[in-house]
Parts: sequence; C-alpha cells; structure tokens
Amino acid sequence: MAKRIPENAGVNTRLAHGGNDPLDYFGFVNPPVVHASTVLFPDAATLASRKQKYTYGTRGTPTTDALGKAIDEMEGSAGTIMVPSGLMAVVVPLLAFLSAGDHLLMVDSVYYPTRHFTDTMLKRLGVEVEYYDPRIGAGIAGLMRPNTKVVFTESPASNTFEVQDIPAIVTAAHEGGAVVMLDNTWATALYFRAIDFGIDIVIHAATKYPAGHSDVLLGTVSANAACWERLFETFNTLGCSAGPDDVYQVLRGLRTMGVRLERHQQSTLEITRWLEKQEGVAQVLYPALESHPDHAIWKRDFSGASGLFSVALEGDGQETAHAFLDALGIFGLGHSWGGYESLAALVSLKDRTIAKGPYGGPLVRLQIGLEDVEDLKDDLLKGLEAARRRA
Repeated sequence: MAKRIPENAGVNTRLAHGGNDPLDYFGFVNPPVVHASTVLFPDAATLASRKQKYTYGTRGTPTTDALGKAIDEMEGSAGTIMVPSGLMAVVVPLLAFLSAGDHLLMVDSVYYPTRHFTDTMLKRLGVEVEYYDPRIGAGIAGLMRPNTKVVFTESPASNTFEVQDIPAIVTAAHEGGAVVMLDNTWATALYFRAIDFGIDIVIHAATKYPAGHSDVLLGTVSANAACWERLFETFNTLGCSAGPDDVYQVLRGLRTMGVRLERHQQSTLEITRWLEKQEGVAQVLYPALESHPDHAIWKRDFSGASGLFSVALEGDGQETAHAFLDALGIFGLGHSWGGYESLAALVSLKDRTIAKGPYGGPLVRLQIGLEDVEDLKDDLLKGLEAARRRA
C-alpha cells in the first residue's frame, strides 16, 4: 500500500516522506540515483515526437523529479529546477526574465556574487541595473519604470540582515508589471514560504541548509504557475543541469533540515542574546532579536530564524577583526554556511552604495553550527579578548 501523508501533516513529517513513494522503486525508501545522458526510445515514432516522460539526462530523471517534487511540496510552487550552484540559481531566472533595454531593481544589500553578475554580464547584455535601499518597502513604487521587468529581493540581507517588507514590495512591483524574485536561502521555505507572500521566483543556495553538510554545491529555483514555463524553457536552453549525486545528497539532507534548523535557531538565539551583553561587542545583527530594527517585520512574516548573523566589534579597522578571527578555535574561517560546523568570516561592504551602516566597528559574520553552545561561547570569548587587546 502506498504511503498516505495527510495534507495537514507537520513539517518534519512532510520533509521525511516528500518527493517519492518507495513502492515506485520496489520498496526501497530512497529513490535511485540515475546517472543519465542518453535515454532510449521504444520506436522511431516516439523518438521523433519525444512523447515519453524522459528524453535526455539534462531534462530530468527520477532523481531530479524526487527532489523537485519534495521542494514543490515545501514551497507551494508549480515547478523547481536544480542547477550546479547557488549563484547559477540567481543567473538562470535573471536571464529568463530580462532582455536588452530592460530595467532591473536590485536590492543594494544583495549577496556579492549576485551583484558582480548584474554589474558585469547583465550590464554588458544591455540591462539597466538600479540598486535600492533594502528598507524601501512600498516606496519602491517610486523607482518603477515602464521597462522595469524584475524586482530582486533578498531578505534578510546578506551580511547585514535587513528585513525587507516583502508584501509591500510585491504589491508595488506587480502593479508595475514586474516579476519579483527572492533569494530565500537564509530562512528556507520552512521559515518563510515566499510563494504565499506573492513572490514569483524563489531562489535557494541548496548548498546551505538543504544539503547541510558542507560537501555539496547545488542551487534550486522554484516558480509559481505564471512563471514556470518561461523559467523551465530557459533552464533547458542553457543546459545547466545539476549532477545526480549532488541532487541525491540534497534530497537526503532535506529529510533532516527541519530538526537541524530548530537546533541552529535555538543555539543562535542563545548566543546572540549572550553576545549583546559582552564587552567588546558594539551591535549584533540578527532579526530574531528584539533589538533588531526590523524585528517587527521579521516577527510578522517569518516563522523562525536560522543560524547566520553578524556581530559588529568595538574598535576600528581590519586588525581588530583579524585578531578576533585568529583567536577562534572551534569556529572555522571560511565561506558558505548552513552546515553542521560553526564558521566565521570578515564582512566587507565596500561595493555597496546605500546599505553601508554605520555599525560601530568591523563586522564579522558568524554561522552557528550544531556544536554545544557553551563550547561556542568559550571560543567567542577568546576572540573578543583578542580583539580588545588589539583595539
């Protein structure tokens, strides 16, 4: 008998069972990892018409279908594509919905590689890029033009964690005929179900929380019904499909993402509240804190918070931040986040034009992993002591 998951089942139940039915694969609980390029057809007529479920490896396999279905169930989307990286998950929808002569409104606090792509390739292709304040809200209506085709959002913001008023932005953008995209990597669909807020295209670096183990590169893009066909056609035109082993690893990571996020949130709330009281800390940037300037919007729209935030150290300059980072032992120094281990990295805002602070001192971004909280506190105290000596 096939499994029947109730429509009102809890999030962890849906994550554990979504995407495939084991009875489709002789009872094995995980779907097969299909390595495919060539797909054979039963006869010449079918080959000519291509009227069968699978036609070529880049256009879908049972493995990609399993992950796509699981994500669609989580997002409420009409379809999901999988690409080789989080950055490619940004590139594909922008190429799908922008042409030469179009106007793009891009949030100034966006992930830097997204900014680099828009400032180089998109501008070279004839797209006009304009950056806007992440806290603009309904005021974005004043920036809309007849040729504004895309409004790109990222909330909370990369590194500085401003929370955008997504419902207000969506209303203004749709009134102007634009498609609204959201990089929702920080919250995932578990803590912010973007399609329900009117977002047309939802982007995730599945490298982060869905994969969860710092060993896979993958991006996903989910679309509502109005945008799905155009997104899927562009994806197929570019031929940028993800490898089956990476797709499978993310599907496996998805099964435990709910319980991992709960732990990330619990630990991060405790550590950020503790950090606010520590000598040498000028400010903690984490939307779930009552002290955060956008806490009310976060509380209104989000159902939880993940494990990424930034801390502004007292003192001045890069040397203070380097002293802090070099004194850490448990926290690794590196990019990415969303894995089981805690990470730290220096933040640079030099490329921004609007969302630049001030923050009272150098910014360090921290990812709180799954280690014991008291051990992480002890490690952070070593960093703060080193920073104070250097300041």
